[in-house]
Amino acid sequence: MRVVVSGGGTGGHIYPALSLIKEIKKQDPQAEILYIGTEKGLESELVPREGIPFKTIHITGFRRKLSVDNVKTVLRFLKGTKDSKRMMKEFKPDVVIGTGGYVCGPVVYAAAKMGIPTVIHEQNSVPGLTNKFLSRYVNKVAICFNAASEYFPKEKVVFTGNPRATEVKSVNAAAGAKSLGLDKTKKTVLIVGGSRGAKPINDAFISVLKQASTRNYQFIYVTGAVHYDAVAKRVEEAGSPENVIIKPFIHNMPDVLGAVDLVVARAGATTLAELTALGLPSILIPSPYVTNNHQEKNARSLEEGGAAIVRLEKEMNGEQLLQDIDSVFNEQETWEKMHGAALKLGVPTAANDLMNVLKDVSR
Repeated sequence: MRVVVSGGGTGGHIYPALSLIKEIKKQDPQAEILYIGTEKGLESELVPREGIPFKTIHITGFRRKLSVDNVKTVLRFLKGTKDSKRMMKEFKPDVVIGTGGYVCGPVVYAAAKMGIPTVIHEQNSVPGLTNKFLSRYVNKVAICFNAASEYFPKEKVVFTGNPRATEVKSVNAAAGAKSLGLDKTKKTVLIVGGSRGAKPINDAFISVLKQASTRNYQFIYVTGAVHYDAVAKRVEEAGSPENVIIKPFIHNMPDVLGAVDLVVARAGATTLAELTALGLPSILIPSPYVTNNHQEKNARSLEEGGAAIVRLEKEMNGEQLLQDIDSVFNEQETWEKMHGAALKLGVPTAANDLMNVLKDVSR
């Protein structure tokens, strides 16, 4: 089986793609994979790191308002489509899948126009412009939230869940704890703002560092590389609390998730897939800067199921954050209920389900 995979921009698009590739290689060790991304996107770092053949095209996203930049984007789309067709002719894939991000536009469109079977994977409850556009041309649309189905042709939609859920089910929690030097006798909360970090979450936690240092549980605090130096300086100024571990980025996130008890995070779909697969209670702070406010809609689905506390960014502050963490950790019954609710929302067979879609369309 020869598969072209495309997805880029943020970890929310890239990690499901990498999880799917692992499932493909598991089921078919002889399978050949080509990943097409952008040179400047996070995929240019993460994909080669996994030893996956990687090629790039140059493409940018559309602006929602009329702009001269959109004319340039159209020209880049046409050039990206041409370059993608050339790569397809050389690689000869049996199927092409896009997992999100504007790089998928020319790649999946080129494949569809060449008559190659195509699939897009939509992680969020509300799809972005690229997947809405591509849904007209692809064979199948795989979704993770039932609410997303209304945006796509009904006959093309299939519910698979997020492949990342399958990967985190096989975590090595002991390795995750060891990699960060965690005290296994203490409860642990992971605070993370996504692959690039989130300044509002950073600011909220920094403001209560001294109070956090008095708690009998430990914090893993992932700042995002761009924020790390500034945050590290402020943590040092606060006395570098012994129960606070700060990192710019965590590459072994599945293993680390297996070693923690509570997560404070944005509400990207891939993050939620990881949390529900492991039954992790969460405090979700949806990003208000995303398309159609889809992160809040993602988060509310966990809140309604009893698996998460949702705090909008405008109502979040350090005191509220620490109070919410205390409310989960200080009552074991609260943690147990949230844990069970999260597990009920998980889709542990997601990678295999998406793999079956690829097999079906490529026949």
